[in-house]
Amino acid sequence: MSFTRKISWTAATRDMRNDRVQLLAGFLSARAMVECFVKTRRPLVVAGKFDRAAIMAHAAAAAKAHQIRTGSTWAAAMSVSLKAAWQVAKAAQRAAAH
Repeated sequence: MSFTRKISWTAATRDMRNDRVQLLAGFLSARAMVECFVKTRRPLVVAGKFDRAAIMAHAAAAAKAHQIRTGSTWAAAMSVSLKAAWQVAKAAQRAAAH
């Protein structure tokens, strides 16, 4: 006895699209601001270790700008900015290692 299995390609592609990581609103601009702060102010990685004070300072500055741009709450703006700052810091640490 053989069974045929029917696949709904529409449902499958919809599920694949929903599985992708969704970027938070304003994440890319927050990341760009943190990268700009790193170039003009303090580096996020010193001697191969994260400078947490610099990460927090850059994230707070980016959060202020994000909050003005989007009108979001401070918690939401800080969440987006901290994620962006840590992403930039981890990239900087990997770049310094090579």
